[in-house]
Amino acid sequence: MDALDELVRYDGRHAVVTGCASGIGAAVARHLARLGARVTGLDRRAQESGSATTDFVPVDLADPGSVDAAAAAVGGEVDALFNVAGVSSGIGDPLLVMRINFLGMRQFTEALTARMPDGSAITNVSSLAASGYRDHARTTAGLLDTPSVQDGLQWCADHPDALADGGYRQSKEAIILYGMRKAVELGPRGIRVNCSAPGVTETPILDQLRSRYGQQYLDSFTAPLGRVSTAEEQAAVLVFLGSRAAGYITGQVVWADGGISAERFVSAVGEPEVTQRS
Repeated sequence: MDALDELVRYDGRHAVVTGCASGIGAAVARHLARLGARVTGLDRRAQESGSATTDFVPVDLADPGSVDAAAAAVGGEVDALFNVAGVSSGIGDPLLVMRINFLGMRQFTEALTARMPDGSAITNVSSLAASGYRDHARTTAGLLDTPSVQDGLQWCADHPDALADGGYRQSKEAIILYGMRKAVELGPRGIRVNCSAPGVTETPILDQLRSRYGQQYLDSFTAPLGRVSTAEEQAAVLVFLGSRAAGYITGQVVWADGGISAERFVSAVGEPEVTQRS
């Protein structure tokens, strides 16, 4: 039996990371390189100086042609795929949020799945904003049933209420349910599919939210741990999920939110009633 430190290593494995130029994606690439992976990173722009990626492939997840070209440019088999790239509703364009966060991510994943050997792993990034995904699952299922980016955009046009709050929540709920479906579909091949759901994290997305909603909006998400997360902390969760150490975990979402979801649940349930005995 392998020791735990061996199970988390990526020696001899090819890992693909979208959103590698900054934030959580850049941190994932750094972790993977330290753990022995060959890393191919994708983003709209060239990676930061000193990036850990072995190869860089440009991609615009909002452009189906760019997604197809990027998938074709990724060389060889893919042992671990990390879909980290995304934008917030702070950009002010709900359809663009959906195209990047879900439709483009789905297109890229589907293009690579056939090149993933048995035993590979797909790890996606959702969000604390998707904590109500079960309540909206029937609606979201309609989006998941669309066969293409264009059909997905038509679904969005036909369901304006689903994107009325900026598109971010719906896109991140779709990521969770898509991952669950793929976990069932790919399970016979031993391919695991999971996602994390970060709370407020110090990444460039916070600048989008501050600009659009103000700092008071971010301050409303106070975690029991009393602080926001770092990109390195979020990356560690993703790298674990994609490693052999998580070999029997699939179809799951890990709420890496500093305890916010737990706090909300406890508040909703309320204090237990105390039965007095005479």
